[in-house]
Order: sequence, then C-alpha cells, then structure tokens
Amino acid sequence: MALEFDQVSHRYGEDPVLHDVTLSARAGEITCLLGPSGSGKSTLLRLAAGLERLQSGKVQLDGELLAEAGREPPPERRPIGLVFQDHVLFPHMTVRANVEFGLRAMGSSERRRVADACMESVGLAALSERYPDTLSGGQQQRVALARALAPMPRAILLDEPFANVDATLRRTLREDARRALRSTGGITLLVTHDPEEALELADHIAILEHGRIIQAGSPSEIWRRPAHKTVAELFGQAQHLRGTQHDGVITTAFGDLSWQATDAKDGPVDVVVRPNDVLLRPASRGPRVADIRFLGDRYAVFVEHGGETLRSSMAHRPEFGVGDLVTASFNQNATFVYNRK
Repeated sequence: MALEFDQVSHRYGEDPVLHDVTLSARAGEITCLLGPSGSGKSTLLRLAAGLERLQSGKVQLDGELLAEAGREPPPERRPIGLVFQDHVLFPHMTVRANVEFGLRAMGSSERRRVADACMESVGLAALSERYPDTLSGGQQQRVALARALAPMPRAILLDEPFANVDATLRRTLREDARRALRSTGGITLLVTHDPEEALELADHIAILEHGRIIQAGSPSEIWRRPAHKTVAELFGQAQHLRGTQHDGVITTAFGDLSWQATDAKDGPVDVVVRPNDVLLRPASRGPRVADIRFLGDRYAVFVEHGGETLRSSMAHRPEFGVGDLVTASFNQNATFVYNRK
C-alpha cells in the first residue's frame, strides 16, 4: 500500500514548480517532504488532495489511479485526510463536534466511540466539550489531527502542521502526532521546512530543491551519506568551508585534510562538517579563537581565519580561551566534500 507520484510536473503560469517528481509514501510509515519555501512541497500535497489540477504525470493510491490530467476527482471524493498549519476548525462547534464532523454516516453511538478514541490518541479527552477559541494553538492542532484521523482515511496529508505552535510545545506535539499517525498503519505524507522536525517524525525523507527530489531515503541514510552539499548542510548545524583538492589533499583555511575517501575531483571544493565533528586543540600557530559560548550541555567555540568561521561543539569547557591559537581536525567519517559549482 502506498501513495505514489509518477513523473508529476506542475507550473503556475510560466513558472515551473515541480519537475518530473516520482515518489512513493508507504503505509505504516511517515514520509516527510523537506525543503525550503518555494521548493514545491505544498504543491505536491495539494495535487494529491485534489486542491490543484494535475497537469502532468499521475497519482496512484494502493495501485489504483487517484488522479491524472483530465481525470481528477474532487477532494471530497478522495479517501484522504488533510491537516494544515492554520487548523481550519469550526468555531461554533465543540472539540467533539469538530472531530465527529466527518463521521455523519455513522450512528450516534459509533460516532462517539470513534471520536473518543481519536481524541484520546492525541491527548484531548479532557477537552471534548471546549470550543476552539478557548484552546491554545497546540490544542487546536491536536483537534485538527483528530478530525483528520477519525474517518480512517487511506492516506493523511499534513502541510507544515506545527509551524504555528509555540516552540516549547512543539516537541511534545510532534511525539504525540507521530504515535497517533503510526498507530493507524496508514499512509502519512508530511511537509516541513524544518530538518529537526523531519528527523524526529519521519521514517522516510524526500528532499526537494527547485521542484526536484535531490535525495530520498531513511533519516540515517540521509544524515550519514548526503548526496549533495545542499543536503549535507541541512542537518546538525552543518557548516561549509572553501577548499581546494589536489592528489587527495584538501587545503582549507583551517588546515589540510589528507584522505582519499572523497569522490570530488581535483580543484575547488566545498567541505561540509558539523560542529560535533570538529576537534580543537591548543597550538603555537594556526587559527585564532574568536568566541566561546556556554550552551548548557556543551560549549560552542568559534574560530576565525582567512575570512571564514569554523564552529566546534565541545562537551567540556575548552582548555584554551578567546584569542588563543588552535589546531583543527575533522572526523573523516562525518566530513563531506563536494566539487564547487
């Protein structure tokens, strides 16, 4: 069982938004579409939901044609649930009535049973008789999720569902949403621009850039083996340095890297490394420490040289101070090199 996009392209006027996108979101998993604003993520969701007309390609659900150009059932005839960042709740209805809205074909006792189960799954059991305007943003988003889950759709689509939720509540809401979505065993496709959110929620991540999927895979695959500089820079507060490669030696402002584990050709390269994979030691020559900040569970150290800044994350207070000279080394297994374009 899967929601499948097959060579889907789309444009708004003369502006292309999607280019031959092929993607499969499988049942029992949460698939995240990750990318910046304008990359085409929300357009792909709207095409699956029937909120945009399909111009090219096709969409299938469980092997059956859901839509293609000229054959597009309206949203209400698609077995798909939708959750948007702005909730779209009925203000004159209680939480329970909102959740029961899509269950009108059921008898009253069955409606109540299903609604109770959905509200319980997202932590709303105690708020069933409240109205939307008395709820926090996070609580309203839980109502929207419960309402989408209640009719037991074959697929559920979520477009930046936590973007308007207070940061302090976002993590809890993500955890509850993941449990609720995974418990259905259905197909979930979620749009986000937040790499941390994708890692916390997803079983499968597809990264869009300029309307194309540039890499797709499990969170661990994408973290460990980013295929593009753009992908590498998304995760772990990664930073990139300018470098030059020649005969397996990469020269940077912070020292030379000597290893053969790069697919890049000789010439200008970008070196992408995460702060956790940078080790700094006191030295008699080398770049100078520009700043040290205490972040609670670690120290962030900023080193400047040659017009570039390198950040290192250290578990313990460093044995050097601001203004001191240091030498930098990099974890070879977590440093990525790409030819500069």
